[in-house]
Amino acid sequence: MPIDVRRARPARTALLPTLVGILLAVFLALAAMVWWEWPPLMDLDQSVAEAAHDAVSGRETLIDILLWIADGLGPWTLRIVMGLTVLIAVWQRAYRVAVWIALTIPIQFLAVYGIKRIFDRPRPSFDDPFQLLSSYSFPSGHATAGASFATVMVIVTLLVLRRGLLRKAVVTVWILLGLSAGLDRIFLGVHYVSDVLAGFALGTAIPLALWWLLMRPVFAVEEPAHPAIAGTGRRQVGVVLNPVKVGDVDAFRAKVTEAATRHGWAEPRFFETTVDDPGGGQAISALEGEADLVIVAGGDGTVREACGELARTGIGVGIVPLGTGNLLARNLSIPLHMVDAIDNAFTGQDRAVDLVRLQIDGAEDTTTFLVMAGLGFDAAIMTGTNEDLKKKVGWLAYVVSGVKQLFRFPNTRVQISVDDGELLVRRRALTVVVGNVGFLQGGLPLLPDAQIDDGQIDVVVIAPPHKFAFLRVGLRLIARRKRTDERLDRMAGRTVTIRADRPTPMQLDGDPIGEHTELRATVEPGVLLVRVAR
Repeated sequence: MPIDVRRARPARTALLPTLVGILLAVFLALAAMVWWEWPPLMDLDQSVAEAAHDAVSGRETLIDILLWIADGLGPWTLRIVMGLTVLIAVWQRAYRVAVWIALTIPIQFLAVYGIKRIFDRPRPSFDDPFQLLSSYSFPSGHATAGASFATVMVIVTLLVLRRGLLRKAVVTVWILLGLSAGLDRIFLGVHYVSDVLAGFALGTAIPLALWWLLMRPVFAVEEPAHPAIAGTGRRQVGVVLNPVKVGDVDAFRAKVTEAATRHGWAEPRFFETTVDDPGGGQAISALEGEADLVIVAGGDGTVREACGELARTGIGVGIVPLGTGNLLARNLSIPLHMVDAIDNAFTGQDRAVDLVRLQIDGAEDTTTFLVMAGLGFDAAIMTGTNEDLKKKVGWLAYVVSGVKQLFRFPNTRVQISVDDGELLVRRRALTVVVGNVGFLQGGLPLLPDAQIDDGQIDVVVIAPPHKFAFLRVGLRLIARRKRTDERLDRMAGRTVTIRADRPTPMQLDGDPIGEHTELRATVEPGVLLVRVAR
C-alpha cells in the first residue's frame, strides 16, 4: 500500500518555496558575514564559545554526555538511519519518498564538505579542549546532518501517523534530536554558534527544497470537479459519522460541506452514530433521504455497520478513515488524511468489492464484515486492549495487549472446512483469521493472496507448537514468504466454517464480539461500491 504523500501537502502552494528561500537567505547571510569576518558576528561567536566552554569545564560527567551525543548523533549515524528509512519506503512502495530521502543524503553531505573546503574556517581554540578536530568549522556538519535528519523524519511521520498525541510526541523527538546534534558542538567547543545556525538553515533547506521539487507534480494534480456518479444523479450526499472518532464534529461538518460545495454537490445531510446504533440505522436514513453518495466517517467498525446496509444498493460509499487500524482504507489505498479522504469521496471512482456474510454459532441472524474476522489470539488482543491507551498511542496499544496475551492465551483445537468439506483441516491453533483483504498495519502481508474483489475469502491458520515459535512465524510473515506448513497454513474458498472445541474469543474488523465456538463466512462478490482514488 503506497504512502499517500498528499498528507504532507502544505496548506498554501507558496509556503514551501518561501520557507526554503528564507532558510537559504539566512545561510547566505551567515556565510557572507563569516567570509568577510564581520566584527559583531566574530565577537558574538567568540563570547558564546567562551561562555559555553566555561559552563562545561570541570564537569566530567557532562563532558562524557556531550561526547556520547556527538558519537550517537553523528552525521554518519543519522545518514544510516535515513538510509534505512529509504529501504522501508521502498518496501512500502513509496518510491517517490524513497528517492527524496536517497537524494537528500548525498546532497547534504557534498554541500557541507564542499563549503567547508571553500571557507577553511578554523575551529575554536582553547587551552584545555574537550575534543580535538583537525577539519574546518563552517558550517557544522553535525548541525546540518541533524537538521536534515529531523526534517526528513518529521515529514515521514506526517505521512504515516494520523493527527494526535502520538504524532506530536514523535515529531517533538525528531526535532529535539536534530537540535541536540548541533547544539552539542557549541558546548564541546568545536564549533561557533554561527557554524551551527548555518548548518541548521542549510540542513533544513536541502530536504525541503527536494521535497518541493519532487512532490510538486503530485500536489499540482487537480481532481475533476464533476466525477461520474453511481445512483440517481441528483447529487445528494448523506454522511454517516461516528462523533467519538471524528472528535470536533462541527469542524468535520464544515470540511465536508465545503468540499461538497466545491465539487458541485448539494448541502450534505449528517447522521451521527450512537452506542445502540453504530452505523446501520444511519446508513438506512441516508438511503431514505435519496442519497447518491454516502460518506462513512469512523473506524472499521462504523464502516462495517454502514456498509452492511449499503450493499446491493448501487450507491457509492466514500470512506473517511478515523479509526485505529483503518485496514479497509489501507488495503484500498484510500487516503488516510481526513481532508484528502473527504475529497476522494467526491472525486474518486467506484470500485465493486466483496462483502462477507457471517453466521455465528449456527444462529439464523447474520452479520457482515469487509476486512477480517478472527478467532483466538488476535481476538484476545482486541478484547484486552486498553481503550484509554489506544486513544493516546493508536495501534501501539494493540502491541502492548499482544505482548500480554501471547504467553497467557492457550492454543485451541479447531476444525476448518472450506467450501463445505472440499478441504478439511484440523489444527491446534493459536489464531485463525478469515480475511477479505490481505494486509495489516505497516503493510504486513497476513494473507498475501487475498483480494477484496476476487470472489473468495482467504484463511490463515497460525499454529506454533510453543509460544517462542510464534516469533519465527512472525518473521515469516514479515519476510512475505508464501510457504505454508502446519505452523502457518493458508487456504481460500467461497465459504469457510471454523469450529472450536471450546468457547473462544472472536473479533470482527477489530471489534471483539465475545466468545463463540463456530463461525461460518460466505463471500458475496461485488455487492458494494467503494469510492477509491482515481
